[in-house]
Amino acid sequence: MLTLKRLFSTSHPSVDLKEMKKFQRLAHKWWDEEGEYSALHSMNDIRVPFIRDTLLNMSSNYHLGNPLSGVKILDVGCGGGLLSEPLGRLGASVTGIDPLEDNIRTADQHKSFDPVLAKRIQYKSSSLEEIVEESMETFDVIVASEVVEHVADLEMFIKCCSRVLKPEGSLFITTINKTQLSYVLGIVVAEKIMGIVPEGTHEWEKFVPPEELERLLESNGLSVKTVNGMLYNPLSGSWSWMESTSVNYAMHAVKSGLQGQSSPTDVPSEMESEQPSATAGTTM
Repeated sequence: MLTLKRLFSTSHPSVDLKEMKKFQRLAHKWWDEEGEYSALHSMNDIRVPFIRDTLLNMSSNYHLGNPLSGVKILDVGCGGGLLSEPLGRLGASVTGIDPLEDNIRTADQHKSFDPVLAKRIQYKSSSLEEIVEESMETFDVIVASEVVEHVADLEMFIKCCSRVLKPEGSLFITTINKTQLSYVLGIVVAEKIMGIVPEGTHEWEKFVPPEELERLLESNGLSVKTVNGMLYNPLSGSWSWMESTSVNYAMHAVKSGLQGQSSPTDVPSEMESEQPSATAGTTM
């Protein structure tokens, strides 16, 4: 246990200080739906149903009004709470963490407008590594949406995700593939030509191919169940699902259960065997 403490709590190597400086400048802009984060706002139209429907297909016990009631979710790199809030509205108990204090201040302020969310969501200025020791196998679900392409040490990040996730828990990731097309669309077009996101938001070298992400997940006890491509239409400002993962993609993985016990998630659900029906996705 002492080794574990030393490994996870003496430093936070997954946090990239250069990336933090980028987002520091925009900490007050999270809830401007027409601003720098507009693509993330519209991505909720597909990522929230993807998370909700996948979880409901894995469970036979849910409440109609609050389908995610009783589900403990960790939103890693929560920013201003753009994804935490809709998950909280679905009934989940959400913990949002972000290393930037200004992001957490923005998130806290926004949730305070809704008394229901104020009870269901708690935000904490923290890196993932800092909460590992106190949160071992605590969460039913982890979401890391548009985060892994910004971390400094992806292997450590995935290791920490696995540590705080319960056995048979779900990890949802959305990110950007490392291809020539993702460079053209994600950086040249999105940043330099159309200004969909601020220039310098992304570094192509840090984009993550799904094969690499799957390898890291599986080496940390997680089994990938679903990989779906996502497409952003800058003209309509909306996201949609697509077969190709050459630019943006969403991934769902499940942590293995206790040894000797079979996991109900080993059986592919209808959701996982078909293309998602929701429309809209993200690039941040």
